Amino acid sequence: MTNNHEAHTPSDGPSPGPSGAADAPRITLRSPAELADALPYMLGFHPTDSLVMVAVHGEGGRFGGRLRVGLPLTSAEWEDTARQVADCLIRGSVRRGSKPDGIIVFLCQDPCGDEGGQRVMTRLRPLAQRIRLACGALDVPVLEALCLSAGRYWSYCCPDERCCPAEGSALAAPGTSVMAAAATFAGLRVRGSLREIERRLIPLRGKVAEEMEGALDRAAVALVPKILDGATREEVGAETVLLARALMQRMTLAPPVEGGTRADDWDDALLGHEEAASLILGLQDREIRDIAAEWMEDEEAAPALRLWRALARRCVGAYAEHAAAPLTLAGWVSWSTGDEPTARVALGLALRADDEYRFAQLLHHACNEGIDPEGLRQCLREERRRREPRRGRLSAGSRRGSTRPPGRRSRTARRESGRTAGSGL
Repeated sequence: MTNNHEAHTPSDGPSPGPSGAADAPRITLRSPAELADALPYMLGFHPTDSLVMVAVHGEGGRFGGRLRVGLPLTSAEWEDTARQVADCLIRGSVRRGSKPDGIIVFLCQDPCGDEGGQRVMTRLRPLAQRIRLACGALDVPVLEALCLSAGRYWSYCCPDERCCPAEGSALAAPGTSVMAAAATFAGLRVRGSLREIERRLIPLRGKVAEEMEGALDRAAVALVPKILDGATREEVGAETVLLARALMQRMTLAPPVEGGTRADDWDDALLGHEEAASLILGLQDREIRDIAAEWMEDEEAAPALRLWRALARRCVGAYAEHAAAPLTLAGWVSWSTGDEPTARVALGLALRADDEYRFAQLLHHACNEGIDPEGLRQCLREERRRREPRRGRLSAGSRRGSTRPPGRRSRTARRESGRTAGSGL
């Protein structure tokens, strides 16, 4: 299984069952239809090409930990995937307090080509069965397994044609259910689909990508000698910080007219290839990245998030691994400002770009464990206060180590250089 999991704790968004919290909305879900309708509110987005599992606890059916992974690309991966997700969710629930009394499974995939939703359901049935067997082997039953495709849902567990017909049942129209009303009352919202969130973070394509890769090549040739020279490395760091602040100010003065892809196009047009390349390569230095992580609240958060997303989209071609830094920063700002669903997606993509990027690993784990980000925010505020007297200067003696020399090198070579340079995050 190659996907990074997103294991949610009960505090991640709404728990449609009794949650035990005095101020939490309590909704009883009695049918497959209501479970299917609740799924995007549990995750914060509509999952696409996803396997989602939700732990259920107690007689009242309180929802607990949640896990989402991408659907395996081939049926050859189904057996291993089923064992791994069952083990991950159940052991994670035990670690956080109690073993689940049951599990609910969702398989979400839209049809491709001439394939219809019912065909998707049939094709994924063996995967659902393997998950049921894997959970049963750990003494936790699958209470319900649903397939969501083409605006309809099917139950793999219910044999009653009256409520679960062979042709499937239509999903409720968005915003019309009891769950939607409760989520609106609680101030929760669904942030589009997983695919839409990812689209704002993945590399650009076409001619602009070719031009951007050329700019990255030129910047790498110019930057590597400076980074390797201790006398100029500090200057590169200071220039990178000044450039990032200037680009954030540019975005502040040019707010997008609306969200989504049009806003991203607007932000992309605000960045020149050469300056984007210089900033992407500069962020490979961990101390520079740590300074950038301080811009996570108040008036700095929104332009910082726009900038990190735009830079992640510019990490094209041979520089795909360089996206780990801006993606991690985008995930951190999203988490810090309360957007946990987007944070998990961004951090998952960061780990996909570089699965050994330590900062992304730590944030991904903390976000999934339901840890309050305020502790890290306080640390960053303190670091910023200590840094203020020497703003614009980077102390070479205080480095935790860590520039990853930029350029067209293999992942193995970059890892070796990272180990040699130091062990910072």
